[in-house]
Amino acid sequence: MKQIIVLFITIFTIQSLMAQVYKKENPLAHTYSIVAYDTATGDMGVAVQSHWFSVGSIVTWAEAGVGAIATQSLVNPDFGPQGLALLKAGLTAQQTVNALVATDKGEMYRQLAIVDANGNVAVHTGDKCIKEAGHQTGVGFSVQANMMKNDSVWGAMATAYEASSDLPLAERMVAAMEAAQSVGGDIRGKQSSAILVVRAKPTGKIWQDRLVDLRVEDHEIPIVELKRLVKVHRAYGHMNNGDVAMEEGDIDKAIEEYGAAEALFPENIEMQYWHAVNLVNAGKLKEALPMFKTIFSANEDWRLLTERLIEPGLLNVNKKELKKILKQ
Repeated sequence: MKQIIVLFITIFTIQSLMAQVYKKENPLAHTYSIVAYDTATGDMGVAVQSHWFSVGSIVTWAEAGVGAIATQSLVNPDFGPQGLALLKAGLTAQQTVNALVATDKGEMYRQLAIVDANGNVAVHTGDKCIKEAGHQTGVGFSVQANMMKNDSVWGAMATAYEASSDLPLAERMVAAMEAAQSVGGDIRGKQSSAILVVRAKPTGKIWQDRLVDLRVEDHEIPIVELKRLVKVHRAYGHMNNGDVAMEEGDIDKAIEEYGAAEALFPENIEMQYWHAVNLVNAGKLKEALPMFKTIFSANEDWRLLTERLIEPGLLNVNKKELKKILKQ
């Protein structure tokens, strides 16, 4: 407890010295967002959309085993790293929101939402956030918005999130943002979006702790694009699992994973290719040949790559079988 108090004092002494107040240079990330805790896995996430370039670079913050934060409106970006530091020191989501808001002379312009590693949520909407502005909390989540076309946005987000409990956390958050847009969204329109999901417990490897980390920096329909990217992300997750299975010599598992990837993203030639390669390695050459024909007709370079798989042992065929493949 003593360490937490010392850290608390240190952080906010620095804040006072910096005279952190409302300034014209504060990013204008008027937006809608969600922070959420997956009650099944303990994973945490944050997602956002705004009519502002690269909104994810300033609004979304999360760390495995610690929490997730959305800092928006006239953004105080320091709320991200400082909030995570306080959560890591042992403060709850509510204690962290209270501490950050209490030391910010521009708090009336801020909107801040936090979910901690225990699923506690806390949110602050300053009374000078541009209307329509508000928030709503539920079990393990908070949705918040400012400068919206109407005051239906955060309620629609909450309803959509709660109604999609059968989906993974990332897809549930995307559903909430789709709902926001469907009832009007940001009064200015839309430009960028982002989603970040982290593990319940840290692995010690940051790149493994971030389960989903996607940003759409500048797009006419950013949420639609973000939803597509989440789907592609899932497909490549299966691809990665297939690669691991392939390295371990588990051909059946590799085929299963590559097939799952291809089912999610059937137009992707690379997914089709590795599926075909593993069918061959499983002794299913006849089944793979028409797939190679489609792939090679789309791009001749895949034919050249196929020859190069022999030496590292990624394609296990004899000369006669290789010739059949390359003739497709």
